[in-house]
Amino acid sequence: MSNFSYQVFRAVVTEKTFIRAAAALNVTPSAISHSVSQLETALGFPLFIRNRTGVELTPDGQQVLPTVQAILNLEDQLTQIADNINGQNTGRVRLGAFSSVSTNWLPPVIRQFKAETPKVDVSVMQGGFNEIGEQVRTGALDIGFSLLPVESSLVVVPLLKDPIYCITPRDFTPKNGKTMTDADMNKQTFILQQGDYDRDTKAALDRYQVSTNSLNYSIDDQSILSMVEAGLGFGVLPRLALQKLTGDINVWPFSEPFARTLCLVTNPTTQKSPSVEHMLTVIAQFVQKTYPDNLMPAGR
Repeated sequence: MSNFSYQVFRAVVTEKTFIRAAAALNVTPSAISHSVSQLETALGFPLFIRNRTGVELTPDGQQVLPTVQAILNLEDQLTQIADNINGQNTGRVRLGAFSSVSTNWLPPVIRQFKAETPKVDVSVMQGGFNEIGEQVRTGALDIGFSLLPVESSLVVVPLLKDPIYCITPRDFTPKNGKTMTDADMNKQTFILQQGDYDRDTKAALDRYQVSTNSLNYSIDDQSILSMVEAGLGFGVLPRLALQKLTGDINVWPFSEPFARTLCLVTNPTTQKSPSVEHMLTVIAQFVQKTYPDNLMPAGR
């Protein structure tokens, strides 16, 4: 039902070249070029800057993108509603999550969702918090997992508090035997995953006056544990990230507790589709069952 030129526009934005967009839509590159030219003529301004490596959005094209995405999402919703009325129960859900949610939450959530709605397609994009929020804002993702605070234009549902801990080699014990204090943190080197060096991790390190010169970065959480295990420094990781990681390390709370607040973010338009509503229900049920003591109060 949708305007083909809008589908082409979204495909070019996603694929970055006319050739890949043509392959994604199973049409010829000339059809892509013609459709983009028609849309640019209709709107009265160029949408893309062509270069040797592909294309990128013009500033005007960036303003247009959320509206085009919203139109396509609304048409998807109409199709889903019609299919549900006709008993087909089809559709799609596009999820965005950071690494620890992708590893620990999405497998059981998607398994349950597919068991209940097998004809609905589910896709997952893994990225950083800011990237996920932006993709949800433009409508490129239906549901995103992020951390509070987030972009105010999004629909935000707080989920739970995720405590943050200090990771040390096995042979290290805090001076008080229980928690990491200023004396324990002084002059230590810390290994972090740069993509997950979020506000809450930074707040913990700032509290203990850890300078940026004392920070080194690794590619993922398991690599951090391996480096800590080898005595190359300490790590700072939330409980969710530690859930399925292994290593000969110790996990200590800080003398002043720190935690990050995990949340769901949705776009006011895309959240109304039947498949997205059902996925939100499955996620809420999973979190309530798995973390009954850590849930955020409703409305917070």
